[in-house]
Amino acid sequence: MTIAITGSGSGIGAATAAALTAAGHDVIGIDLRNADITADLTDPAARAAAVDAVLERSGGALSGLVLCAGVGPHVPNPELLVEINYRATVAFLDALLPALRKGESAAAVVVSSVASTHIQWADNPINKGTEAEAFAEAGDFAGQYAYASSKNAVTVAVRERAPEWGAAGVRLNTVAPGGVDTPLLRAGMDDPRYGEAIRNFIPPIGRNGTPDEIASLIAYLLGPQAGFIHGAQFVIDGGIDAQVRPTAV
Repeated sequence: MTIAITGSGSGIGAATAAALTAAGHDVIGIDLRNADITADLTDPAARAAAVDAVLERSGGALSGLVLCAGVGPHVPNPELLVEINYRATVAFLDALLPALRKGESAAAVVVSSVASTHIQWADNPINKGTEAEAFAEAGDFAGQYAYASSKNAVTVAVRERAPEWGAAGVRLNTVAPGGVDTPLLRAGMDDPRYGEAIRNFIPPIGRNGTPDEIASLIAYLLGPQAGFIHGAQFVIDGGIDAQVRPTAV
């Protein structure tokens, strides 16, 4: 299988690339650095060039796509956060569907977050087109608002695409990690606004996850054992969502 992965340079993306490579797959990594294809995913032109590079390397056919690229709430510009976490992800989904149609038993996985459940789509400023105003009103906590909004929006985008992708024979799902020991999480812990809350965000099993644990779920969802799984979000968070929202069924 030929599988493209955004955010392959570190964290969950790097762990997923390593797991898939070890399983014998041909992985095409995309990231700002330490990748087969280097691109600044905040730039639409760079995203388009990265898509062209993926198509050239893959011969126009992909069997898998993993969209891991993302930034956390500590990023100073909340609109840049939305650009990477949401708009870039949707751009890659739409641009690479034709290549996935040509792949064998193709599937895609988008990395969302348990934060996607912290806001409803009806109230999401991305849905309303009011991000700038909403984030300005959030003040020092605009980053967390933007993060939850972006992950909610990308989860909705995946579910909205389920009918079209299913008809095309390409499965599409999201995974929603909780706290995972990555550079992104550690940067958040160092942020004076969010550090204490992140350190206290410990799930019932008493620890954060590892990138390898998330990668194992992603690999499963790409494989033939997951052939009837489509349009779903899989929470992988050590039980934190169940603890916070026990009746959300």
